[in-house]
Amino acid sequence: MRLTRTLAACTVLALATACGGSSSPGKGGGSSGGAFTPPKLSAPKALGETEGAVNLIAWAGYAEDGSNDKSVDWVTPFEKETGCQVNTKVAGTSDEMVSLMKTGQYDAVSASGDASLRLIASGDAAPVNTGLVPNYKDVFASLKMQKWNSVNGVAYGVPHGRGANLLMYRTDKVSPAPTSWSAVFDKASPYKGHVTAYDSAIYLADAALYLMKTKPELGIKDPYALDQKQFDASVALLKEQNANVGEYWSDYLKEISSFKSGDSVIGTSWQVIANLAKAEKAPVEAVLPSEGSTGWSDTWMVSAKAQHPNCAYKWLDWIVSPKVNAQVAEWFGEAPANEKSCALTSDKNHCTVFHAADEPYWKQVHFWNTPIPQCLDGRTDVRCVPYAKWVQAWTEIKG
Repeated sequence: MRLTRTLAACTVLALATACGGSSSPGKGGGSSGGAFTPPKLSAPKALGETEGAVNLIAWAGYAEDGSNDKSVDWVTPFEKETGCQVNTKVAGTSDEMVSLMKTGQYDAVSASGDASLRLIASGDAAPVNTGLVPNYKDVFASLKMQKWNSVNGVAYGVPHGRGANLLMYRTDKVSPAPTSWSAVFDKASPYKGHVTAYDSAIYLADAALYLMKTKPELGIKDPYALDQKQFDASVALLKEQNANVGEYWSDYLKEISSFKSGDSVIGTSWQVIANLAKAEKAPVEAVLPSEGSTGWSDTWMVSAKAQHPNCAYKWLDWIVSPKVNAQVAEWFGEAPANEKSCALTSDKNHCTVFHAADEPYWKQVHFWNTPIPQCLDGRTDVRCVPYAKWVQAWTEIKG
């Protein structure tokens, strides 16, 4: 298994571009209310001849060609079937993906929710005609037309997979077993110096989610749509938490090592990290706390400047086909997007462990989204704090 994902801060310039456009209410599906109006771009009505190549930007583990593990290869079969030679640029952060897409040299990208709205608003990602992606019909309905992959009822990509940010703890050090995020946000935590948190400005949403459940007077409805008062409260909570944090993590291997050594005993994590830590004999468990959690749902998006759009569409259909999506989900460590994939995983318990079809579970997960001035919760009487300000605040929080 290979897994890597880091979310670095976005630049002010990138956010200024992403947050442009006028306010317009969302229509239908899960499309964001109070959303911006993207540049007028159209999706193809039909596909033509494939161009012989496709240039991808992807998270490590999303486009395996056998070079990391000879037994893990879904790129070569794609190339043989379509005649599209795959050229993959592995990106380490969402910011890098946004910057690379602006060059116009890439055809498609596996964007996380903290990048997708930026790409849509800046005109770097085009609407997607899902009718030209046959396997889209088998994608879990709860992943389609959501706030991070559609605007005003228009789809801008194909869902790839999803995962939740969980609370992991050492069973021999933490007692009683935690059921709430208060275990990491309580300033009087008995685990001072041994708390860990995800190293990204998007972690502000975790604090906002906790306040949404514990301080309803703040009126938070969406942890990615914070007015100034709500934002300030979230920042204050994380500054308070900073005194108890021993380490902020972005490298999953370092988090596993930290939990094994006991330097970290409680903090944010992913199911796959908990599984790997257990495999290395670390006494850990991971839970979805009572308040719910944040999480990620990645989307394959097509560049508005794609030089190989037909091959790009072939790739979108391939990556969410039942067999391939099962392979990706197992290799990366996430829940597949295609509901038919669960019958095809080599580990027959994979979809159970990762809650692939457990919709009540996912209703508790608030997937990453890009905070913009037009409040994503539909409010039009206030402006929300854009992600550029989240980045500035995150630097102050960490000190």
